[in-house]
Amino acid sequence: MSQTVPDRRSALSEVRALEPADKAELCALLDRDPAVNVFVRHRVDTTGLHEGLLGGRIWGYHEDGVLVSACHAGANVVPVEATPAAIDAFAERLLIDDHRAASVVGPREQVDPLWRLLAPHWGPARSPRPVQPFLELNGPTATSPDLRLRRVMIDEFELLYPACVAMFREEVGVDPEAGGALNYRARVSQLIASGWSFAIIEDDRVLFKAEVGAATAQACQIQGVWVHPDLRGTGLSAGALAAMVDQVRLLIAPIVTLYVNERNVPARALYERVGFTQTATFASYLL
Repeated sequence: MSQTVPDRRSALSEVRALEPADKAELCALLDRDPAVNVFVRHRVDTTGLHEGLLGGRIWGYHEDGVLVSACHAGANVVPVEATPAAIDAFAERLLIDDHRAASVVGPREQVDPLWRLLAPHWGPARSPRPVQPFLELNGPTATSPDLRLRRVMIDEFELLYPACVAMFREEVGVDPEAGGALNYRARVSQLIASGWSFAIIEDDRVLFKAEVGAATAQACQIQGVWVHPDLRGTGLSAGALAAMVDQVRLLIAPIVTLYVNERNVPARALYERVGFTQTATFASYLL
């Protein structure tokens, strides 16, 4: 292990799994950038750092007893404010635990060095996405909203579900129903029940849909933007997304974020048209 992960830690550094008693200190760390760290802060808020609810752990890296970095280690590995020494320590911890994740994702300057340490053991990545502009919108949208856009009702689950599956296959490159549809159906249902699923539905057909995947009092993250194939290129998505942003900022959180693949030129043009601006760069390695 020492040959794979160089040790740049001081004698007074420590890595340990964070517990409910650590929540206030971790939240202070996450709130250094509430937009970039919205996913992990959402996980902390909804689980209280109870390991059984997390479905994994959040590792903390301490120096002289002070929490300086963290790493969400569940289905998604997400570093938080990770210093070079913390990245070494997190990689070592993940490898010792023989952790298995579906992705490594987060700010590029933290994810890339972490992935370099993990790749010899976890790689190759099924889908490397090394440059993903991270976008924010915290004010009025730049285009007129499509007033047909609304929250999805729970009795519309069966209408919405095929669009969610189609989006997942297109974006992630795998079938969310592989091995059984129960878990993915539960996730889609949960988002609808939370009021986080938005769509334009006409004549029992989903024209546009997207969800809020994570949210805190300060920020939220949009995911799963999808337009019916027959309507792509018609301009529908700009008004629909603008309407969603307006509603989300009113109902859920004032800062709306998302990240997008660098090579997805149409999507990047859409987000710019609606009013999003790039504030950081993410990287994702899908396993």
